[in-house]
Amino acid sequence: MIRRIFRILSILLGFFLLLFAAAAVVVIHVNSPPGLAPRGSGDGSLRIEEDGSVTMDVRNGESALSVGKRLEEAGIIRSQYFWYLLSRFEKEFIKTGAYRLELPASQIAIHSLLVSGRQLLHRVTVPEGATLKKTARIFQDAGICGAEAFLEAARDQSLLDHYRIPGKTLEGYTFPDTYLFPLNYPPRLVVQAMVDNFYTRLGELDEANPELGILGLSPEELYRRVRLASIVEREYRVDGEAPLMAGVFFNRLRIGMALQSCATVEYVITEIQGKPHPEVIYTRDTEIRNPYNTYMNPGLPPGPICSPGLTALSAVFKPAASDYLYFRLVDPAAGEHYFSRTLDDHIKAGVFYIKGNSSGGSTLPL
Repeated sequence: MIRRIFRILSILLGFFLLLFAAAAVVVIHVNSPPGLAPRGSGDGSLRIEEDGSVTMDVRNGESALSVGKRLEEAGIIRSQYFWYLLSRFEKEFIKTGAYRLELPASQIAIHSLLVSGRQLLHRVTVPEGATLKKTARIFQDAGICGAEAFLEAARDQSLLDHYRIPGKTLEGYTFPDTYLFPLNYPPRLVVQAMVDNFYTRLGELDEANPELGILGLSPEELYRRVRLASIVEREYRVDGEAPLMAGVFFNRLRIGMALQSCATVEYVITEIQGKPHPEVIYTRDTEIRNPYNTYMNPGLPPGPICSPGLTALSAVFKPAASDYLYFRLVDPAAGEHYFSRTLDDHIKAGVFYIKGNSSGGSTLPL
């Protein structure tokens, strides 16, 4: 009797082992890459890249079954039904976004990637001297976030309070740099990443120049420096001249002389009046009545006119000591300026020039 029971149990055990082995073979088979060349989709949500990888967009609200069906149709996985079973056993949902699939890859590996939310990051470069509006358009063109949503985040009072910025927007604090973001990223997080980067770079300047106590400045004094740095950013063309320019502006502020920066006039024309970037600044332009026009108003403008880079920021914390009150572009090709102490010398230096737009436009005579 006992021998019969053991025989039955052995048969059952063998049967289950055989069943388990067969199931394992099936799972291994359906989980393995199909060995076919992947195909892109007509709607562009599955794209074959030049290096053989696949970029896949998971749509907002799309079901796991829909994702599996598209992957099977594209020849990336063997079975949409096995994909669905994976999704049923997984506690986490597939995340919306753009993903880079390195093929060949198993279904489990692809499913883990989409569940993890490790989206494809897109490289976006914001040039030095870019304004908030230009930055917003850069991110919109890259598909990171909408321009209006970016600008709304940059005006968010809670963010201004969090960073203790006394201005009405984050203009000047969105540090120009190269960033990596996924598509359709929350604009508030984009803005925060840029401002956090600003303070990180400021910390590096402070560490390199502890005697200046940069991070110890009050929010109001820092805002004053950022406003001046934004003007220096739009004026200098040769790195070594930036500290000299900062020194000139500090000298003018010290004696109550108007800054007379063409860059602020350009800001009024392009950012406030919404007109195209001027090739030439005329006398009538310097007479535009606006608080940002530093020809008409002494002192600093109400806010920064762009996002300054490290060169301009460093210049306003370490301005070159001199008794210069004027500078003028004398070599457009080299971007060199002539610095002078008197108006007579300034006039003799030649024609005025303005710095081209932040995207690298040409410099033309004033």
